[in-house]
Amino acid sequence: MAVFKVSVSVIIIALVSSSLSLAHPGWGFGWGGGGGGNSGGYIGLVPEFYQYSCPQANDIVMSVLEKAIAKEPRMAASLLRLHFHDCFVQGCDASVLLDNSATIASEKNSGPNSNSIRGFEVIDEIKAKLEEACPQTVSCADILALAARGSTVLSGGPYWELPLGRRDSKTASFSGSNRNIPPPNSTLQNLLTFFNRQGLDEVDLVALSGGHTIGVARCATFKQRLYNQNGNNQPDETLERGYYFGLKSVCPQSGGDNNISPLDFASPAKFDNTYFKLILFGKGLLTSDEVLLTGNVGNTMELVKSYAEDEGLFFNQFAKSMVKMGSISPLSDYNGEVRKNCRRVN
Repeated sequence: MAVFKVSVSVIIIALVSSSLSLAHPGWGFGWGGGGGGNSGGYIGLVPEFYQYSCPQANDIVMSVLEKAIAKEPRMAASLLRLHFHDCFVQGCDASVLLDNSATIASEKNSGPNSNSIRGFEVIDEIKAKLEEACPQTVSCADILALAARGSTVLSGGPYWELPLGRRDSKTASFSGSNRNIPPPNSTLQNLLTFFNRQGLDEVDLVALSGGHTIGVARCATFKQRLYNQNGNNQPDETLERGYYFGLKSVCPQSGGDNNISPLDFASPAKFDNTYFKLILFGKGLLTSDEVLLTGNVGNTMELVKSYAEDEGLFFNQFAKSMVKMGSISPLSDYNGEVRKNCRRVN
């Protein structure tokens, strides 16, 4: 796997230049659960939120990410996924980071998250450094959003203007985590239902699924495709045969649930559009990947083909959809708090 060794100064130059070349993600999305509280449509979120209170916030985030991703490139995907799993449960409020306590049933133990989500120690390190530089200023929810963007950029993906100013929840929702995060064996209609519930549409679904261009998945998430896709003890017929036999060697029919396979085996540490190219050849790892092509609902097939042909188009839409997703029902102003420790309420 490639190891990323990038200096902070180089990153800043790259971020500035890429932000100039990237079409602006756009303002005034009408997503569910939030309403439009200000002229930007972000309910109090603005990219300049820490301009005076903690101007070095992003530099601190990036310095920690550089080291973590250089040590383990897979961490980029883990941090991107952490932001998704946060936002899909009671909004982007860092509820996913809360540990069990007398009053909190942690989302970390839900079906979609247990033995699966990771990267908490990296978030802890970022938080500790930010608390040292700017005490009780940068929320854990904003750290998750900054880490997702930074992880994307450090893996070769797009940069986007990131609205900030989220606050942290004082509650978690174990039941919401079980209910709102799309399972990997979802049908296309189910995926659309999960995304629509959050105010996201089919364009967002396909673009954000492109986040699977980096990272890995456990056998438990795709084993049914190899051995019993439709309850008839047969493999998923949409799987390309060579790919199918390769996956069987990694995932035996019994046991091995925690064995892992890249979501994009061609470039698992590089954020690019190869994920979509692989889907076209029957080499999408999860059912939820392949149904974007074969699900026969809406225009997802055309979107997969478009992103496979044009990486710039994918990058541009991914940036827009990340801004949109990152603005699901944020806590702002006097709602919530800025946690001193991301794992527990103040």
